[in-house]
Amino acid sequence: MIKKIVLIGAGNVATHLGSALCGAGCDVVQVYSRTKESAMELADKLSAEYTVSVDGIRCDADMYIVALKDSALQELLPMLVKGREQAFFVHTAGSMPMDIWKGYLSHYGVFYPMQTFSKQRAVDFATVPFFVEAGGETELKMLKELAGKLSPKVYEATSEQRKYLHIAAVFACNFANHMYALSARILEKHHIPFEVMLSLIDETAKKVHELPPAKAQTGPAIRYDENVINRHLDLLADVPDMQELYEKISKSIYKQK
Repeated sequence: MIKKIVLIGAGNVATHLGSALCGAGCDVVQVYSRTKESAMELADKLSAEYTVSVDGIRCDADMYIVALKDSALQELLPMLVKGREQAFFVHTAGSMPMDIWKGYLSHYGVFYPMQTFSKQRAVDFATVPFFVEAGGETELKMLKELAGKLSPKVYEATSEQRKYLHIAAVFACNFANHMYALSARILEKHHIPFEVMLSLIDETAKKVHELPPAKAQTGPAIRYDENVINRHLDLLADVPDMQELYEKISKSIYKQK
Protein backbone atom coordinates (compact mmCIF):
# COMPACT_ATOMS: atom_id res chain seq x y z
CA MET A 1 0.00 0.00 0.00
CA ILE A 2 1.25 3.47 -0.89
CA LYS A 3 0.15 5.75 1.92
CA LYS A 4 2.82 8.38 2.55
CA ILE A 5 4.42 10.06 -0.48
CA VAL A 6 7.38 12.43 -0.54
CA LEU A 7 7.78 14.69 -3.58
CA ILE A 8 11.36 15.43 -4.58
CA GLY A 9 11.07 18.61 -6.63
CA ALA A 10 8.69 21.55 -6.73
CA GLY A 11 8.65 22.50 -10.41
CA ASN A 12 5.89 22.18 -13.00
CA VAL A 13 5.58 18.38 -12.93
CA ALA A 14 5.78 18.10 -9.15
CA THR A 15 3.23 20.89 -8.68
CA HIS A 16 0.60 19.33 -10.93
CA LEU A 17 1.30 15.77 -9.88
CA GLY A 18 1.21 16.67 -6.20
CA SER A 19 -2.15 18.40 -6.57
CA ALA A 20 -3.57 15.46 -8.54
CA LEU A 21 -2.34 12.94 -5.96
CA CYS A 22 -3.88 14.90 -3.11
CA GLY A 23 -7.10 15.23 -5.09
CA ALA A 24 -7.14 11.43 -5.48
CA GLY A 25 -6.87 10.97 -1.71
CA CYS A 26 -3.14 10.27 -1.49
CA ASP A 27 -1.14 11.69 1.39
CA VAL A 28 1.78 13.82 0.19
CA VAL A 29 3.61 14.32 3.48
CA GLN A 30 6.64 16.30 2.37
CA VAL A 31 8.10 18.37 -0.47
CA TYR A 32 11.83 18.79 -1.09
CA SER A 33 13.32 21.52 -3.23
CA ARG A 34 16.65 23.33 -3.21
CA THR A 35 14.72 26.59 -3.39
CA LYS A 36 12.95 27.52 -0.16
CA GLU A 37 10.29 29.65 -1.85
CA SER A 38 9.18 26.92 -4.26
CA ALA A 39 9.31 24.22 -1.55
CA MET A 40 7.19 26.33 0.80
CA GLU A 41 4.71 27.29 -1.91
CA LEU A 42 4.02 23.72 -3.02
CA ALA A 43 4.06 22.30 0.52
CA ASP A 44 1.50 24.89 1.59
CA LYS A 45 -0.69 24.02 -1.37
CA LEU A 46 -0.54 20.31 -0.47
CA SER A 47 -0.74 20.82 3.32
CA ALA A 48 2.61 19.06 3.62
CA GLU A 49 5.96 19.64 5.30
CA TYR A 50 8.86 21.00 3.30
CA THR A 51 12.63 20.80 3.42
CA VAL A 52 15.47 22.35 1.43
CA SER A 53 18.01 19.86 2.77
CA VAL A 54 18.51 16.36 1.40
CA ASP A 55 19.32 15.28 4.96
CA GLY A 56 15.92 16.62 6.01
CA ILE A 57 13.98 14.33 3.68
CA ARG A 58 11.84 11.92 5.70
CA CYS A 59 12.80 8.26 5.85
CA ASP A 60 9.34 6.84 6.62
CA ALA A 61 7.53 7.37 3.30
CA ASP A 62 6.09 4.53 1.24
CA MET A 63 7.09 6.19 -2.03
CA TYR A 64 9.48 8.92 -3.15
CA ILE A 65 8.50 10.55 -6.44
CA VAL A 66 11.47 12.35 -7.97
CA ALA A 67 10.45 15.11 -10.37
CA LEU A 68 13.75 16.84 -11.07
CA LYS A 69 15.71 17.85 -14.14
CA ASP A 70 17.74 14.92 -15.47
CA SER A 71 21.05 16.54 -14.46
CA ALA A 72 19.81 17.23 -10.92
CA LEU A 73 18.52 13.67 -10.54
CA GLN A 74 21.89 12.24 -11.54
CA GLU A 75 23.73 14.57 -9.20
CA LEU A 76 21.49 14.04 -6.16
CA LEU A 77 20.62 10.36 -6.57
CA PRO A 78 23.26 8.89 -4.20
CA MET A 79 22.29 11.41 -1.50
CA LEU A 80 18.55 10.93 -1.99
CA VAL A 81 18.66 7.17 -1.47
CA LYS A 82 21.15 7.20 1.43
CA GLY A 83 19.40 5.80 4.50
CA ARG A 84 16.36 4.99 2.37
CA GLU A 85 17.73 1.99 0.47
CA GLN A 86 14.65 -0.13 1.23
CA ALA A 87 12.19 2.57 0.15
CA PHE A 88 10.34 2.71 -3.17
CA PHE A 89 11.72 5.41 -5.50
CA VAL A 90 10.38 6.43 -8.91
CA HIS A 91 11.27 9.21 -11.29
CA THR A 92 8.98 11.06 -13.69
CA ALA A 93 11.46 11.67 -16.53
CA GLY A 94 10.69 10.71 -20.09
CA SER A 95 14.29 10.39 -21.20
CA MET A 96 15.97 8.77 -18.16
CA PRO A 97 16.26 4.96 -17.99
CA MET A 98 14.81 3.04 -15.07
CA ASP A 99 18.18 1.43 -14.40
CA ILE A 100 19.53 4.69 -13.03
CA TRP A 101 18.24 3.29 -9.71
CA LYS A 102 19.90 -0.10 -10.12
CA GLY A 103 22.54 -0.86 -7.51
CA TYR A 104 21.18 1.78 -5.15
CA LEU A 105 17.73 0.42 -4.28
CA SER A 106 15.69 -2.76 -4.05
CA HIS A 107 12.40 -1.12 -5.05
CA TYR A 108 12.28 1.36 -7.92
CA GLY A 109 10.51 2.35 -11.09
CA VAL A 110 9.31 5.06 -13.45
CA PHE A 111 6.08 7.06 -13.21
CA TYR A 112 5.94 9.16 -16.38
CA PRO A 113 2.93 11.41 -17.08
CA MET A 114 3.27 12.42 -20.73
CA GLN A 115 1.95 15.95 -20.78
CA THR A 116 3.21 19.52 -21.00
CA PHE A 117 2.94 21.22 -17.61
CA SER A 118 2.96 24.91 -16.72
CA LYS A 119 2.20 26.08 -13.20
CA GLN A 120 -0.22 28.70 -14.49
CA ARG A 121 -2.52 26.19 -16.22
CA ALA A 122 -4.68 23.47 -14.73
CA VAL A 123 -4.38 19.98 -16.25
CA ASP A 124 -7.15 17.39 -16.46
CA PHE A 125 -5.27 14.25 -15.43
CA ALA A 126 -8.10 12.06 -16.68
CA THR A 127 -6.79 12.79 -20.18
CA VAL A 128 -3.09 12.28 -19.38
CA PRO A 129 -1.43 8.99 -20.37
CA PHE A 130 0.83 7.50 -17.69
CA PHE A 131 3.70 5.22 -18.65
CA VAL A 132 4.98 3.00 -15.86
CA GLU A 133 7.92 0.66 -15.46
CA ALA A 134 9.22 -1.09 -12.36
CA GLY A 135 12.00 -3.32 -11.14
CA GLY A 136 9.57 -6.00 -9.90
CA GLU A 137 6.00 -7.23 -10.36
CA THR A 138 4.86 -5.97 -6.95
CA GLU A 139 6.21 -2.50 -7.65
CA LEU A 140 4.63 -2.50 -11.11
CA LYS A 141 1.26 -3.37 -9.65
CA MET A 142 1.58 -0.55 -7.13
CA LEU A 143 2.43 1.96 -9.84
CA LYS A 144 -0.47 0.85 -12.01
CA GLU A 145 -2.86 1.24 -9.07
CA LEU A 146 -1.50 4.68 -8.23
CA ALA A 147 -1.62 5.88 -11.84
CA GLY A 148 -5.13 4.45 -12.14
CA LYS A 149 -6.28 6.80 -9.39
CA LEU A 150 -5.26 9.73 -11.57
CA SER A 151 -6.04 8.59 -15.12
CA PRO A 152 -7.72 5.72 -16.97
CA LYS A 153 -4.86 5.84 -19.50
CA VAL A 154 -2.13 3.71 -17.90
CA TYR A 155 0.44 1.88 -20.01
CA GLU A 156 3.51 -0.22 -19.40
CA ALA A 157 6.53 1.03 -21.33
CA THR A 158 10.16 -0.03 -21.23
CA SER A 159 12.96 2.50 -20.92
CA GLU A 160 13.74 1.91 -24.59
CA GLN A 161 10.15 2.65 -25.62
CA ARG A 162 10.04 5.71 -23.37
CA LYS A 163 13.06 7.22 -25.14
CA TYR A 164 11.08 7.22 -28.37
CA LEU A 165 7.93 8.44 -26.63
CA HIS A 166 9.91 11.40 -25.37
CA ILE A 167 11.40 12.36 -28.72
CA ALA A 168 7.99 11.98 -30.36
CA ALA A 169 6.56 14.28 -27.69
CA VAL A 170 9.27 16.85 -28.41
CA PHE A 171 8.19 16.94 -32.07
CA ALA A 172 4.47 17.04 -31.26
CA CYS A 173 4.65 19.54 -28.41
CA ASN A 174 7.88 21.52 -28.04
CA PHE A 175 8.63 21.91 -31.73
CA ALA A 176 4.99 22.66 -32.54
CA ASN A 177 4.95 25.36 -29.85
CA HIS A 178 8.14 26.82 -31.28
CA MET A 179 6.31 27.19 -34.59
CA TYR A 180 3.61 29.18 -32.74
CA ALA A 181 6.37 31.43 -31.36
CA LEU A 182 7.78 32.02 -34.85
CA SER A 183 4.28 32.71 -36.15
CA ALA A 184 3.79 35.26 -33.36
CA ARG A 185 7.12 36.87 -34.27
CA ILE A 186 6.01 37.38 -37.90
CA LEU A 187 2.61 38.74 -36.86
CA GLU A 188 3.99 41.09 -34.24
CA LYS A 189 6.38 42.61 -36.76
CA HIS A 190 3.38 43.48 -38.94
CA HIS A 191 1.09 44.58 -36.09
CA ILE A 192 -1.29 41.64 -36.26
CA PRO A 193 -2.47 40.00 -33.00
CA PHE A 194 -1.53 36.36 -32.49
CA GLU A 195 -5.10 35.57 -31.41
CA VAL A 196 -6.09 35.44 -35.10
CA MET A 197 -4.22 32.10 -35.26
CA LEU A 198 -6.05 30.43 -32.39
CA SER A 199 -8.99 29.03 -34.34
CA LEU A 200 -6.58 27.62 -36.93
CA ILE A 201 -4.39 26.05 -34.24
CA ASP A 202 -7.40 24.54 -32.48
CA GLU A 203 -8.83 23.05 -35.67
CA THR A 204 -5.43 21.61 -36.63
CA ALA A 205 -5.19 19.89 -33.25
CA LYS A 206 -8.78 18.62 -33.42
CA LYS A 207 -8.23 17.05 -36.83
CA VAL A 208 -5.66 14.53 -35.59
CA HIS A 209 -8.26 13.13 -33.19
CA GLU A 210 -10.05 11.88 -36.30
CA LEU A 211 -7.37 11.59 -39.00
CA PRO A 212 -3.78 10.32 -39.11
CA PRO A 213 -1.49 13.40 -39.07
CA ALA A 214 -0.19 12.69 -42.58
CA LYS A 215 -3.78 12.69 -43.90
CA ALA A 216 -4.61 15.92 -42.07
CA GLN A 217 -1.72 17.82 -43.67
CA THR A 218 -2.69 20.80 -45.84
CA GLY A 219 -0.89 23.85 -47.22
CA PRO A 220 1.49 24.64 -50.08
CA ALA A 221 4.19 22.15 -49.01
CA ILE A 222 2.06 19.01 -49.33
CA ARG A 223 1.59 19.69 -53.06
CA TYR A 224 4.92 21.53 -53.26
CA ASP A 225 3.43 24.66 -54.79
CA GLU A 226 6.68 26.38 -55.74
CA ASN A 227 5.01 29.69 -56.60
CA VAL A 228 3.65 30.09 -53.08
CA ILE A 229 6.71 28.60 -51.40
CA ASN A 230 9.10 30.90 -53.28
CA ARG A 231 6.99 33.97 -52.43
CA HIS A 232 7.12 33.00 -48.76
CA LEU A 233 10.87 32.46 -48.93
CA ASP A 234 11.26 35.94 -50.43
CA LEU A 235 9.24 37.43 -47.57
CA LEU A 236 11.59 35.73 -45.09
CA ALA A 237 14.76 37.00 -46.75
CA ASP A 238 15.52 39.31 -43.80
CA VAL A 239 15.36 36.39 -41.32
CA PRO A 240 17.59 33.71 -42.91
CA ASP A 241 17.22 31.26 -40.00
CA MET A 242 13.43 31.20 -40.47
CA GLN A 243 13.83 31.11 -44.24
CA GLU A 244 16.04 28.02 -43.97
CA LEU A 245 13.63 26.38 -41.52
CA TYR A 246 10.65 27.08 -43.80
CA GLU A 247 12.42 25.50 -46.76
CA LYS A 248 13.54 22.40 -44.86
CA ILE A 249 10.16 21.78 -43.28
CA SER A 250 8.39 22.26 -46.61
CA LYS A 251 10.64 19.66 -48.22
CA SER A 252 10.12 17.30 -45.28
CA ILE A 253 6.32 17.61 -45.58
CA TYR A 254 6.45 16.90 -49.29
CA LYS A 255 8.73 13.87 -48.86
CA GLN A 256 6.51 12.38 -46.13
CA LYS A 257 3.26 12.59 -48.08
